[in-house]
Amino acid sequence: MASVHSSNEELETKEMDTRSLSSSRNHSQGTPYIHKGDLIAGLTIASLCIPQDIGYSKLANLAPQYGLYSSFVPPLIYAVMGSSRDIAIGPVAVVSLLLGTLLQNEIDPITNPEDYRRLAFTATFFAGITQATLGILRMGFLIDFLSHAAIVGFMGGAAITIALQQLKGFLGIRKFTKKTDIVSVMQSVFHSAHHGWNWQTMVIGASFLTFLLFAKYIGKKKKNLFWVPAIAPLISVILSTFFVYITHAEKKGVEIVRHIEKGINPPSVNEIFFTGEYLAKGFKIGVVAGMIALTEAIAIGRTFASMKDYQLDGNKEMVALGTMNIVGSMTSCYVSTGSFSRSAVNYMAGCQTAVSNIVMSCVVFLTLQFITPLFKYTPNAILAAIIISAVINLIDFQAAILIWKIDKFDFVACMGAFFGVIFASVEIGLLIAVSISFAKILLQVTRPRTAILGKIPSTTVYRNIQQYPEATKVPGVMIVRVDSAIYFSNSNYIKERILRWLADEEELLKEAYLPSIEFLIVEMSPVTDIDTSGIHALEELHSSLRKRDIQLVLANPGPVVIDKIHASHVANLIGEDRIFLTVAEAVSSCSPKLAEEA
Repeated sequence: MASVHSSNEELETKEMDTRSLSSSRNHSQGTPYIHKGDLIAGLTIASLCIPQDIGYSKLANLAPQYGLYSSFVPPLIYAVMGSSRDIAIGPVAVVSLLLGTLLQNEIDPITNPEDYRRLAFTATFFAGITQATLGILRMGFLIDFLSHAAIVGFMGGAAITIALQQLKGFLGIRKFTKKTDIVSVMQSVFHSAHHGWNWQTMVIGASFLTFLLFAKYIGKKKKNLFWVPAIAPLISVILSTFFVYITHAEKKGVEIVRHIEKGINPPSVNEIFFTGEYLAKGFKIGVVAGMIALTEAIAIGRTFASMKDYQLDGNKEMVALGTMNIVGSMTSCYVSTGSFSRSAVNYMAGCQTAVSNIVMSCVVFLTLQFITPLFKYTPNAILAAIIISAVINLIDFQAAILIWKIDKFDFVACMGAFFGVIFASVEIGLLIAVSISFAKILLQVTRPRTAILGKIPSTTVYRNIQQYPEATKVPGVMIVRVDSAIYFSNSNYIKERILRWLADEEELLKEAYLPSIEFLIVEMSPVTDIDTSGIHALEELHSSLRKRDIQLVLANPGPVVIDKIHASHVANLIGEDRIFLTVAEAVSSCSPKLAEEA
């Protein structure tokens, strides 16, 4: 029976693979076909995105409909141009908060909402231009300058900042600080405690936040119930709206959405600032928001591509994301990107292609056309609860602990970004994250690792004596390995490091009455390249060693390095007979008897 059962399972698997292959062939041949998984996934992420979009637009200080607009047009563009099968496009919490913070530093959204909205479209336009340009010029490597550790810290800090911002709607506070740092926010919350909190609002917020977190817990415990946390926000909106409507809680101080503009995206080309004082400001904000949006989308796309074992075209992704934001800026959208929560639901729901984004857009279209008036009585507290439950997953404690265990400098970058966002602002946290990431790169480039090598007993293998304590030094010979390319930024450091090690070694040999160093072998297999400064450093090293009656020997220089050594005549200076294929050959040639003894 067991064998029959396993055979049936294999047959079912083969049938599924055949159907999947057939559907992919139909799709590639242009046959109109919507996979069942795409349809279910599209409907599921639509139920999640609608309430989230309304809440995220408030983070960006825009009217609720702009969040829905941004989940209608951009996903359609991405579905045609993008290469990821799993990413779900729309507004996200971090980018919404970043955009809202940067925009309100320039224009007050309350006193001048029209110019604020225009600046948002301008920033979105330049965010798209930035993303598309990076893709066209194949400069996607720039987003890798923001290290994983810095992203973990930035996202965690942004999640806490976003959650704290929701206390205004969650507690029913009318007068709330515009600052985002934790000190200002908590002062604003406690100063309004005696007269500004609304208990009805708190009951609604706390009740539905508990429901949302419980739904999320169920989804984690039982993977087949992934749809429960996905549909929970929409259920919360429906129930809370109905509750407010029948009880008229808005008359008792419960803040509600009141009005969402009906109809699809109006054109906004004429609203973009192409001239004037706000052009440069829109460009600056757009570049920052575009880079963060791009970093998040590429990270999400790579994650799900690796899970499904397919290749993601990074440059194509950048062009697709850029194009959708350029078109979005002309159709009343603000910066859209890949959403991790929605993409995870999309993946769990069984999406096969980007068609799930089209299905989601169709549902958003129907919502904008017919359903938006029904959101009039939706309480702000439920939107706050939805956002809080959504951003909790951005705080990754396990990743922070792992970073601490692996690399302490990375942990400093992580914590620097985290505390920068929480105690200063989103842009300060981002600046700290980028600065520390660059500092680490500069430190690694200017201070590369070097090692003294010894011979593993009974072999011809030479390894780092710190890593392999049993490795023995060869008398009269010092072997040094340089673990990076030699450029102007590190050539002087490498030369001085080698000479300092040599001086220390000679001092030890002198105290022990042992033979002095006669040969210095530089193991160059990790040296992938060398520039004119590196060549000059080799010449200076050779000159310094000659004064001490020590011969410089090179072992295993790569093809690029050896070509430059010959072109610069350093090979003639050192001697062709002092350049070897391996360290073992160099040692045998320099000190054959001593090499055998070692």
